[in-house]
Amino acid sequence: MTHSLELAGESVVFHPWGGLFWPAASTLLLSDLHLGKVMHFRKHGAAVPRAAIRRNFDRLEAIRRHFEPRTLCFLGDLFHSHINREWQLFSDWAGACTSRMQLVVGNHDVISPLRYEALGIELYDSLEAGPFTLTHHPEAAAGRFNIAGHIHPAVRLGGAGRQTLRLPCFHLKTNQLILPAFGAFTGTHALDPEPGDRFFALTGDAVVPLEAAISGTPTKSSKS
Repeated sequence: MTHSLELAGESVVFHPWGGLFWPAASTLLLSDLHLGKVMHFRKHGAAVPRAAIRRNFDRLEAIRRHFEPRTLCFLGDLFHSHINREWQLFSDWAGACTSRMQLVVGNHDVISPLRYEALGIELYDSLEAGPFTLTHHPEAAAGRFNIAGHIHPAVRLGGAGRQTLRLPCFHLKTNQLILPAFGAFTGTHALDPEPGDRFFALTGDAVVPLEAAISGTPTKSSKS
């Protein structure tokens, strides 16, 4: 179940896998896929299931087909490290992709720009689109609304018996939105809420609006 709201005067849609769709521009924003990370860790002896590789590409194609965007914009850390066998999988997928593709370069995007350009992917340090400034690292953008990634945001939810649950989330501040990591093998960073923060937790099949209580414990909002 997706969740719609307005950012900087524009209607957007949050997807429960962490994508943001901007209908007016027919643009899908994804951040922090970290493709190649599974193979990178397996190469160094970590027992990471090979199925995690397929899951990334299955989710990527499924969300693209769901929205059918004219433009697919990656907000950095598209590929985790240097070339490995996952690059061929990505190359095959990109070759069949019918959307215009853009990459706002992140700190993990160390592969030669020539390889991305050969796949028809446009590279940017940052990108201005409508009222939005698109970056990898969160930045203050005077007079504009910043959409970024990098943080891999998550919220901690408390329950009875001191039980806690950590969920990836969209993190919304006054003039900034931080997207969750889209990759299936990325990890998360639990945030300490501040007054005025809004969180939209991802359960896998739904987007759940939350609001930050002053005490620092996120609570479910009565409004979306």
